[in-house]
Amino acid sequence: MRTVTNDGVEIAYEERGQSADDAATVVFVEGLGYGRWMWRWQAEALADDYHLLLPDNRGTGDSDVPEGPYTVEQMASDVEAVLADAGVETVHVVGASMGGMIAQQYALSYDRAASLSLLCTSPGGEAAVPTPDATLARMFDVPDDADEREAIWYKMAPALSDGFAEAEPDLIERIVDWRLESDAPPAAREAQAAAVEAFDVSDELDRLSLPTLLLHGTGDRVLPVENSELLAELLPEAEVTFYDDAPHLFFVEEADRVNERLREFLDDV
Repeated sequence: MRTVTNDGVEIAYEERGQSADDAATVVFVEGLGYGRWMWRWQAEALADDYHLLLPDNRGTGDSDVPEGPYTVEQMASDVEAVLADAGVETVHVVGASMGGMIAQQYALSYDRAASLSLLCTSPGGEAAVPTPDATLARMFDVPDDADEREAIWYKMAPALSDGFAEAEPDLIERIVDWRLESDAPPAAREAQAAAVEAFDVSDELDRLSLPTLLLHGTGDRVLPVENSELLAELLPEAEVTFYDDAPHLFFVEEADRVNERLREFLDDV
């Protein structure tokens, strides 16, 4: 575990896989409220061939929890601080959900990105399809009588396929453990949510000519798949793969297929 201070905020990050001198670097940027555990399946799949960096977003995991609200621009600058601290000159940026928004902003604001992989995310703006009200209620209005574990599961349920928890109870228990250990506390979660709400780069994406992979589940109940369809129209060099009926956390449920597609893209860039 390493840390770097950016504008008074300490950002923690994990370095895995190969040496930066021997392999291309991939940085993984996680979604709203989640710690870097979110990428464990992708990190395990790529560690033999790539140099990997996994930061905790501000407010999450081992990073500082400054007062909010936060902005996507601030979190993109945290990624830049991590890459500078690690001595990385070029990087493949992989982001999911809010992390995909941070990835877009990073590529617009800084010069290190060689490619983008954007999972289940949105460009923001008036044309974007918002998170449905029913999903927002599950994410932020937890029943008062729920204990810690029940609250985690209640918030997470819309991001998974119906029946997945019953089919994989042991995995769900481990995920709840990871989330209890590293999730953003409520105030930081709200601060990150404010960043997502204000995000809009829809009129800037035509400036991004770098190779971009868009991945999305068609059954996403958090950020509907129409958002990746919109991104495909806005990004000049985008290629798209959809996963039929897959949920928001499709990179967990469909990890093998996602990892294969991600590796294929990264190997070809």
